[in-house]
Amino acid sequence: MPFFWKPYTSDVTQFIEQLKSAKPSLEAEQRAGRGLLWDKQIDRGAETEYRAASVPQQPYVYFGRSKPR
Repeated sequence: MPFFWKPYTSDVTQFIEQLKSAKPSLEAEQRAGRGLLWDKQIDRGAETEYRAASVPQQPYVYFGRSKPR
């Protein structure tokens, strides 16, 4: 390995590292924000009832059902 070799870091990686060093609480805030929207317990019973109660969609939704002749 030549003596002038340095490991490459992209501009984006440098930006993220600077951002994390400037605001150390950033990662904890991101985890808290994720917990608000994504990390939820799923009620499997309610999900099963919801799927059973759904009505099948018509093949072409922009027209209503055709009247029998």
